[in-house]
Amino acid sequence: MDITITISDDDKKLLENDLLDIQAWADEMVAGKVNQCWKRFQREWTVRLMNDPDFTDPIPSNKADFIVLVTARDDYSNRAERDNNNP
Repeated sequence: MDITITISDDDKKLLENDLLDIQAWADEMVAGKVNQCWKRFQREWTVRLMNDPDFTDPIPSNKADFIVLVTARDDYSNRAERDNNNP
């Protein structure tokens, strides 16, 4: 996925006052958020899988397989789905 943001010339000048490389900062910001989301996702779903008496398979040890397993479950919903189901 590519994400594009637009900032004003004034905001660019402000960022350049503090940052060496705006793009590198934005990339690191997104990477940090992804890492935080992964940690929460892994922690939440490891507990849920361990507490699910119907789940008897091994829990994958790698990120990609773990995500595939969880997002394929009937009880999985993403943030938008959760918000739409709980108005």
